[in-house]
Amino acid sequence: MLESKNAGLRERLPVLLVLTSTYPRWVGDPEPGFVHELCKRLTDRFRVIVLGPHARGARHEEVMDGVEILRYRYAPAQLETLVNDGGIVTNLKRAPWKWLLLPGFVLALLWSTWRVIARERPQLAHAHWLIPQGVVLALLSLLDRRTPRFLVTSHGADLFALRSAPLRWLKRFVATRAVALTVVSSAMRDEMARIGIDTANVGVQPMGVDLLHRFTPDTSVPRSRNEILFVGRLVEKKGLRHLVDAMPMIVQACPSAVLTVAGFGPEEASLREQVVRLGLDSQVRFVGAVPQAALPSLYRRAAVFVAPFVQTASGDREGLGLVSVEAAGCACPVVVSRLPAVEDVFSEIEATYVEPGNAAQLAAAVIATLEGSAPRPARATLLNKFDWHVVGQAYGRILQTALLVDKPTKF
Repeated sequence: MLESKNAGLRERLPVLLVLTSTYPRWVGDPEPGFVHELCKRLTDRFRVIVLGPHARGARHEEVMDGVEILRYRYAPAQLETLVNDGGIVTNLKRAPWKWLLLPGFVLALLWSTWRVIARERPQLAHAHWLIPQGVVLALLSLLDRRTPRFLVTSHGADLFALRSAPLRWLKRFVATRAVALTVVSSAMRDEMARIGIDTANVGVQPMGVDLLHRFTPDTSVPRSRNEILFVGRLVEKKGLRHLVDAMPMIVQACPSAVLTVAGFGPEEASLREQVVRLGLDSQVRFVGAVPQAALPSLYRRAAVFVAPFVQTASGDREGLGLVSVEAAGCACPVVVSRLPAVEDVFSEIEATYVEPGNAAQLAAAVIATLEGSAPRPARATLLNKFDWHVVGQAYGRILQTALLVDKPTKF
């Protein structure tokens, strides 16, 4: 009876269609889950339907935490490898043959979006990433009057890494068709202004972290005096190779220091080779992908968390860096690269900054932290800005406003 009542309530809610490429393939998937975390917090306001790419092992249709998920096929199952284990931009760079998958990926997204719109008649759409999700909705808005008004959120790589003139034009085209745009840091709004997008229609609203229930301090867990922690995808912009370069200097000053690497990605093999080459086999351990539920225990015991982000040659760089917020939420001292998006996170709380790619500065900052001279982050500021309760409410208001207006929303 209750399930029937809830189903009836969902049927009366406005339909929100969410387009994304990054999404959990199953419960406990180590792939980034921020889009799902947002979607499940919108189910009290909308009937949320997520459309994303299929991957091997994932269901074609399912309901997860009240969110209806549809996954479209874009290649034979064994070739559906464009999205996961590093992201589209990284995968294209690492394996150029995957460019052959891109036309099918975009056409399948376009066709599937059109079909869902025709069948479900959503009142609103939310595209995560300007390209290709925003482009697809912008094109359909020209071709089919049934296309709903839409919000676009850029997360970083789609804005920073795709810099050619035709792609900049596409981003401006999406901006003119969207009813509103959001970015996850002020640095990204500055980048939008640089490429000619009117930032009066661009709001800054980060994704969230569960700071109330998951990423919390635990005074019963003894904090290590020598464990350095890295968490993230093993891709160039995360900058892990610079931290590995810093390890010989750190070990010389603190012989018991060890580095724990939690993550997976295309650079793992080269990073392992670097560790062997530097003779760090006993000081660096790779623990692989760690599910979200297991991350707090790592942050609570580590002596210091390091986010050595860099800007790549293509211009790609971190859009926000929520792993730093997770660590700070667990009261772990944080060392971060001085990039605009990272400074946006830590503008009002304590962190130790280093210049991107500077191994000597990284070593000095880590050594100082291990010796007990690093500042401790303040949770109150983080809660007010990044907790999912706050972020979910903010996106709910943005989407409901977009639902009611016919012209671009001014922030």
